[in-house]
Amino acid sequence: MSERYDTGMATRRRVLGDAHVDRAEAAKTEFDAPFQRLITEGAWGTVWSSDGISLRERSMLTLALLAATGNFEEIPMHIRATARTGATKADVQEVFQHVAIYAGVPRANHALKLAKQTYAEMEEQK
Repeated sequence: MSERYDTGMATRRRVLGDAHVDRAEAAKTEFDAPFQRLITEGAWGTVWSSDGISLRERSMLTLALLAATGNFEEIPMHIRATARTGATKADVQEVFQHVAIYAGVPRANHALKLAKQTYAEMEEQK
């Protein structure tokens, strides 16, 4: 693999946690391996590994973009990641308020619902 892949995998593990990445890697097949390499190098090895902004800020931006574009299936994973990125519950509340104003209340409302469920699951797992 490439240096960018290795950097991406390290960042991916740092943000999402070993358990999540191990499950994703175990589920990887020959069919989706090229896609997994693309996101590991591009998203995790380039964007998430940049030192231009903090992991906390990157986490907040990601949650806002996911909610604003209606990509709700990724929100629980990124809420769980806030435990490692430093984005607080208050940060997430602010993020979804911005989404409500700039992208629509229904999207922000659904994102908040998912965040509440995910935070509750995280508390149960402690």
